[in-house]
Amino acid sequence: MTTTVTTPSTASGRAGADSAPKKRVSAGRAAAWVTMALIMAFTLLPFYWVLRTALSSNAGIYADPANPLPVDLNFRAFARVFGMQSTEAAIVDGGSGAKINFWLYLRNSIIVATLVTVGQVFFSAMAAYSFSRLRWKGRDAVFAIFLAALMVPSIFTLLPNFVLMKQLHLIDTLLGVALPTMLMTPFAVFFLRQFFMNIPRELEEAALLDGASKVRVFFTLILPMAKAPITTLGILTYIAAWNDYFWPLLVSYSGSSRVLTVALAVFKSQAPQTGPDWSGLMAATLVAALPMLLLFMAFARRIVNSIGFTGIK
Repeated sequence: MTTTVTTPSTASGRAGADSAPKKRVSAGRAAAWVTMALIMAFTLLPFYWVLRTALSSNAGIYADPANPLPVDLNFRAFARVFGMQSTEAAIVDGGSGAKINFWLYLRNSIIVATLVTVGQVFFSAMAAYSFSRLRWKGRDAVFAIFLAALMVPSIFTLLPNFVLMKQLHLIDTLLGVALPTMLMTPFAVFFLRQFFMNIPRELEEAALLDGASKVRVFFTLILPMAKAPITTLGILTYIAAWNDYFWPLLVSYSGSSRVLTVALAVFKSQAPQTGPDWSGLMAATLVAALPMLLLFMAFARRIVNSIGFTGIK
């Protein structure tokens, strides 16, 4: 038999703990949590509505459009997206009977986004290294002019780029879709330049004293040290290239160069007599957006840390 002995100090400690006032939530903290919850709800509501529409039948959407839950819950819209449903079955299900060559457009989107990301990150890194580490006459003035391009709306460059692609015979090609943003952008150069300026110059000078050239220093010293911001820039560039719509719409005339964003718009307008196939369209949109959402969620912390380290506010 075990006997528990309670000392006066222990008893007083328990009494003090029991009598300690509980921490109350202030009104300001409660209001902050409520505001955050409302912001999250408004942010996630469009994604939920896309999912709800994709899981509903097209006929059910028109019959009960205000229902917050899926109407006639099914996965037939996803089968339609992946080419696993016939035209007759799609029409019976309330769809338009239109088809989307999802795998072809997915391949095109991957190729274009990869070309843009690899080219833009590589050439922007070289330009940023030149602006931050090399000394040449007029460097700061050229960088100021280059940085001023951030204030130029992208729509102003569409016509010159279109004329250039036409002269190069690259209209309706994947290279024509990717080329205008493949080289570099002012933001990418500015982003990497901020990081390169924080690298201790003594490391580069030591490598040069050991006989390394500027090119070798760039590839074997600067780029490995900048792996985090380069990865961040690559992710942001890939997402932007994946979601680009207006330029691919302007230069893509056939399925051979059409990316997913343009294909979804074409799919929506293929059967105006019966109305858009909303469940099929939302299923395709969800499948197209899901890889980018997962990519951003996986690297969100790295992106925030890299932006903070470069000093961008």
